[in-house]
Amino acid sequence: MTLPRSPLAPGAFPEMPSVPGVRMATAACGVRYPGRPDVVLFELAAGAAMAGVFTRSATAAAPVLWCRHALQQSGGRGRAVLVNAGNANAFTGRRGELAVNETVAAVAEALGCEVESVYPASTGVIGEPLPSERITGNVPGLAGHLSSAGWADAADAIRTTDTFAKGAARTVRVEGVDVTLAGIAKGSGMIQPDMATMLSFVFTDANLEPAALQALLEDANDRTFNCITVDGDTSTSDTVLLAATGQAGHMAIADPMDERLAEFREALLDLMRDLAQQVVRDGEGAQRFVTIRVSGARDRLSARRIGFAIANSPLVKTAVAGRDPNWGRIVMAVGKAGEPANRDRLAIAIGGIEIARAGEPVPDYDETPVQQHMAGREIDIAVDVGVGDGSATVWTCDLTHGYVDINADYRS
Repeated sequence: MTLPRSPLAPGAFPEMPSVPGVRMATAACGVRYPGRPDVVLFELAAGAAMAGVFTRSATAAAPVLWCRHALQQSGGRGRAVLVNAGNANAFTGRRGELAVNETVAAVAEALGCEVESVYPASTGVIGEPLPSERITGNVPGLAGHLSSAGWADAADAIRTTDTFAKGAARTVRVEGVDVTLAGIAKGSGMIQPDMATMLSFVFTDANLEPAALQALLEDANDRTFNCITVDGDTSTSDTVLLAATGQAGHMAIADPMDERLAEFREALLDLMRDLAQQVVRDGEGAQRFVTIRVSGARDRLSARRIGFAIANSPLVKTAVAGRDPNWGRIVMAVGKAGEPANRDRLAIAIGGIEIARAGEPVPDYDETPVQQHMAGREIDIAVDVGVGDGSATVWTCDLTHGYVDINADYRS
């Protein structure tokens, strides 16, 4: 399926530095898409720390189950990440488990490492057996062409309905030495992550103990990938992996709140926010990127639930698509969220223009400038629910005919 590039896409794939201790290669294995790269192998330096967050779906894919097992068995260490697009290897039963076993074994043999240090991830159609032989037959070639460059190719190879490859990088200082972070992501539909986005892989040469790395990932993930939605659907395959190769040269750090990591924590958060927002900007059929800021809630989690109620409302999303500042639909979404909200203290603004306060429209409200804001690509909605100090920001996109067209034709 070839789709036009999203109008919300960045101008170009970013310049991505090499990360010491990380090499990669891509191949066209024909998992589903003939003639295009669809498998990526990342090799990590021996001793690299690994962290992961995964879907909470009760129908989690076989690679997700393996990664959870591998993290526990390895003590949070990793040597490789293997990713395929076109087939999610989800709802495939015992055949799916065998396919994972075969692919991780092939990688372990090619790289000379333990199978529990190989982390697989798959994305694509659910319920179809993974043709693992198409991957295993290409693993020796992948291992023979590993390089410290190739981020754009890797990000492109893991796409399904994505219209552009997604990447981001940051450089910070830890104990006086340069530390690099680089990551890629994929995602366009079936997006309301519950622990992760569809797929994202972030790498750094920081020297971090696995427990610290896991804590850093969980915190950043909660404020980035877990704050986006395209269609309110949580994938069977949601996976975010963060690897730290320890090659930067600073002393190992075991405490995620160590003051030496202050700049690193902010950079990781910023990088993952960048990737998460790119996923929303590539929402299937999306024409507008929507930022929803909720304040005055009972606490942060309550604010986020209210934000998602607004972001996932088909009536709100179609109003955005139609450039209609129908703020009554926002009131409706707040009311249905199941969270505390004071109707008579509710305030709403769109594009920084106050529409309602104290539970009623502002006097002499003029809709013209709000309509002008709604005609743009970037839409900002702010809601204060008037019960506390909790706040959260959620990112989404509009709902257009394009979304229906893409998903009605997904398997054909």
